[in-house]
Amino acid sequence: MTVDDDLPGALDRLLREVRACTICASHLPLGPRPVVQAAPGATLLIIGQAPGTRAHESGVAWSDPSGERLRDWSGIDAATFYDPAQVALTPMGFCYPGRSPSGGDAPPRPECAPKWHMPIRAHLAEIRLTLLVGGYAQKAYLAGRATLTDAVRDFGSAPSGLFPLPHPSWRSAGWMRRNPWFETDVVPALRARVALALARGGAVRD
Repeated sequence: MTVDDDLPGALDRLLREVRACTICASHLPLGPRPVVQAAPGATLLIIGQAPGTRAHESGVAWSDPSGERLRDWSGIDAATFYDPAQVALTPMGFCYPGRSPSGGDAPPRPECAPKWHMPIRAHLAEIRLTLLVGGYAQKAYLAGRATLTDAVRDFGSAPSGLFPLPHPSWRSAGWMRRNPWFETDVVPALRARVALALARGGAVRD
């Protein structure tokens, strides 16, 4: 049984459209393979960057050390993370974008979020908290933040229901050493907000 088999018809059909999307196929070195997770009852939404090569191969989002680090920051286990009835995963780019000439992965394709985010979110009425993971998600959903570091440090001033985070790639280790307040101040607050968002019958309070 696939995830879609458990979804009501409208979101079921929409996710099938997303997974069949080829809008930017000519720009994708490994071809299209949209990776997304959602169900109507989800209360936590995670908006990241784009799938890496492991996620492209497996079709499973955050199936790499970055995902392990994100789950550790958030204080949730893999079973919860991959339960679409609890957690929705909609990256800024749904397919692996290839490598950047300067190293690392290329930016997420710009076609994805404008085409698919609003339609998917229309079916996610129970979302209580949205994690904006990395600069691309923050640029799209947070206005007026000068830098990623500023947005993360000032997480308490983000609009209600939004929580900005750095991208949990291996590069974040150096960023965390330069910004020790992330582990002492942000991570405990993040875990508390995530736990509250996932608690059935709870309500997130800023």
